[in-house]
Amino acid sequence: MHVVWFKRDLRIRDHRPLAEAAARGRVLCLYVYEPELFATPELGALQLGFINESILELRESLRELGGELTLRVGRMPEVLEELHREHPISAIHSHRETGNRVTFDRDLRVADWARHHGIQWHEWNQFGVIRKLGTRDGWAARWARFMSKPTIKTPGVIAAPTGIRAGEPRGFAELGLTPASQHEVQHGGETRAHETLGSFLRERGAGYRHEMSSPVHAWQSCSRLSPHLAWGNISLKTIFQETKARSVEVKALRKAKADIDRRWLQSLSSFQSRLRWHCHFMQKLEDEPELEFHALNRALDGLRADDFREDYFEAWATGRTGYPLVDACMRGLLETGWMNFRMRAMLMSFASYHLWLPWRPTALHLAANFLDFEPGIHFSQAQMQSGVTGINAVRIYSPIKQVADQDPEGAFIKRFVPELEAVPPEHIAEPHRMPRSVQQELGCVIGKHYPAPIVEHGPAYSQARARIYAARRSPEVRAASEQVYAKHGSRRRPNRRPN
Repeated sequence: MHVVWFKRDLRIRDHRPLAEAAARGRVLCLYVYEPELFATPELGALQLGFINESILELRESLRELGGELTLRVGRMPEVLEELHREHPISAIHSHRETGNRVTFDRDLRVADWARHHGIQWHEWNQFGVIRKLGTRDGWAARWARFMSKPTIKTPGVIAAPTGIRAGEPRGFAELGLTPASQHEVQHGGETRAHETLGSFLRERGAGYRHEMSSPVHAWQSCSRLSPHLAWGNISLKTIFQETKARSVEVKALRKAKADIDRRWLQSLSSFQSRLRWHCHFMQKLEDEPELEFHALNRALDGLRADDFREDYFEAWATGRTGYPLVDACMRGLLETGWMNFRMRAMLMSFASYHLWLPWRPTALHLAANFLDFEPGIHFSQAQMQSGVTGINAVRIYSPIKQVADQDPEGAFIKRFVPELEAVPPEHIAEPHRMPRSVQQELGCVIGKHYPAPIVEHGPAYSQARARIYAARRSPEVRAASEQVYAKHGSRRRPNRRPN
């Protein structure tokens, strides 16, 4: 009996482990709810809901092919041991995972168990992430070659073993989770993933390049594929190849002078670049698993270590900082489980610089509320936005300027911060500067209906800038930055050196 172990790859299309196993004999398709994963601060009921929706469709898809999705709850490899006792396992097939420490340790246990029982475990890449990568030189070319390989054909039939209880999806309570607070979340499943890709490439994506940074437009103009990628409802290779095909189609239409939005080509090109960045950041965690816990630049590991303020963290985490765009982004995230990249960066930057909070507690809060939490991307980005990589530009986003740039009318702010509904555009970035009489007239008194700024922007910005650049100028940090760049730096932009 061949076991296909589904993890973050909840689909049947372009799924090499499934295809390989189906060609070799009877196949037990297995998904395991692992309590130790849901006990981590990064995962919870939000992601579980999406996983369960994906599982329900995956089960139906497998049944149409003659297979079945077997569901179990427990620790790996104990679940495998229990199955093996009653139905001997000849091989395990799965995608290779670049996850957090818990999943890495779990995989080591499974590998030991398989070796002990003389069972082969076949692992295949689903992303352009390379295990035991010797050097970053040439990585982009290797990524492109992998993404250009043909997608894997879905098996026409799956021969399932008999006499094995299928099991049922598990709920929040069974995994010790509190029900999710989000109400406007995306739904999981392979069909929805492909529908989302189709609508982006043919309807929503023309303005992607110029609208992806604005929270007003990003909900429609961004691909919205990130949760489907995080949980494997669709493969990155499929997205890459369909995007490339759409680019060819658009060029042909332009050449034929068809009536097509001129923005398409630039937007598709920008999107393709970000597909590569997806794996670029995952590769960082693959090469250095410790970045989940420690600064990429070890000399910056203690930065902000003694500066954690619970009141600052609580105000930031609940969207009560007194900065409307920061609060709208946090409340929007808590309501929907998604936020566009620029606003994610601003949230992390504000916490790290204006509030001078250490990166890890804030990163974990965001992770728990990201439906699309992907460890390699998230921890790398969290460190970048907090300035502890040593090789990336320091970006201290102004929560005031970002309103002018991204939401000048306050449409997004008012969607998630209804206390500010009556505030006119000229005051929406800094409502505390409205005259008291105007506040009373509008029914929005700062300090009563909406909080006053938790810190003053100018002094907080200046102090943070001075502190971060002083740290980066130290010989220890500069020396460590050279080592970080050699191991992790992008080779596509050689001018981006440590400073």
